Amino acid sequence: MSDRLLGPTAPGSTREPGTLQLLLLLAGSCMPILGAVLIAPVLPQITAAFSTVAGVEVLVPIVLTVPALVVGLAAPFAGLLADAVDRKRVLIVAMVVYSVVGTAPLYLDTIQTILVSRVLVGVCEAAIMTCCTTLIGDYWSGDRRRRYLGLQTLVTALSATVFLGLGGALGAAGWRTPFWLYLAAAVIAIPMIRAIWQPERAARATRTLEPVPWRGLAVPCLVTLFGGIVFYALIVELSFVLDGVGVTSTAVIGAISALMSVATAVGAGSFARLAKHGTRTLLAVGFGLAAIGLVTVFSTSTIAVITLGAAFTGLGTGLLLPTLLTWAVDRLTFAQRGRGTGLWTGSFFIGQFLSPLVIVAVGAGVGGLRPALGLLGVASLIAVPAVLVGLRRTTQEVSP
Repeated sequence: MSDRLLGPTAPGSTREPGTLQLLLLLAGSCMPILGAVLIAPVLPQITAAFSTVAGVEVLVPIVLTVPALVVGLAAPFAGLLADAVDRKRVLIVAMVVYSVVGTAPLYLDTIQTILVSRVLVGVCEAAIMTCCTTLIGDYWSGDRRRRYLGLQTLVTALSATVFLGLGGALGAAGWRTPFWLYLAAAVIAIPMIRAIWQPERAARATRTLEPVPWRGLAVPCLVTLFGGIVFYALIVELSFVLDGVGVTSTAVIGAISALMSVATAVGAGSFARLAKHGTRTLLAVGFGLAAIGLVTVFSTSTIAVITLGAAFTGLGTGLLLPTLLTWAVDRLTFAQRGRGTGLWTGSFFIGQFLSPLVIVAVGAGVGGLRPALGLLGVASLIAVPAVLVGLRRTTQEVSP
């Protein structure tokens, strides 16, 4: 694999980032996605295996979702370590420990200890995602940075579909088998040790941490929190929507879910070409498409129209994610980037965790799942004029 220069080297660096560095950082970025979806197909088997445990119906879903909550809480601290210590060291340690705690359920015998291992998985995921995103921001600048952050979103969206399929296939051999895939992180860490480096800045005279513009990041992070709720709403709830209109075939549900994943990837893939239109416009378009999709899903019982609504939602959320990420990252200097990226990552994953809880709570008040999704669509529609009016000035890139 050629390590030829793909873009301008970040100022102050003595090495040139290339194809290998990009591929390794993209592969590392997929690890938190693996943790989020890999074991979803085997949750019924895990429930059956621990059927004698009191409260297993609650504990098993938490085994799947708790890493997202932990990422949301731990990512800002991971960003602090990335800025204060070293991006590369934090990343390599997190990748190795991730493999250790990720494979722990292969030999753990209680649901409680498995739950503890999943909490530790979330801590590692926070460090991995924060460091990978920060290093992409360090290595490249301008249009290339935006292109590669959009590519990161595209690759992680596609990896979710792949990991779901692998989890289901491996689950045929037993509920523990999918956990072997967590060894992939240790395998990826081996070339990272040689190929990834900590960027240096000659102008950085001391190790004192440069203050982060918290007030400037507050709006991007709050919008990202809401964006995370919108992003995951239909990913989590689509199968229940389809079941509610009489679709019982898992193959049909899987095909429609896969179509939405493809639409999400298309939306993310379009970001690089559309980035020139600016943050305001892309946020408005993303929220607008998601609103159309969610309201469509609410308003019909026809499977074909629900599928169309899911596709619109995927297009919108796929465009939203890289737009929100670059909006936050582009306003950070090198010395601030780890903490700022960690705060953004935490905001997004908290939104992911809250999404099903918000839908359930709203649904209890408005008469069910589909009305709740429709109300979320209305909220997304309200976000369109809000971002157009609230973000009058185009976001400027602070530092390469």
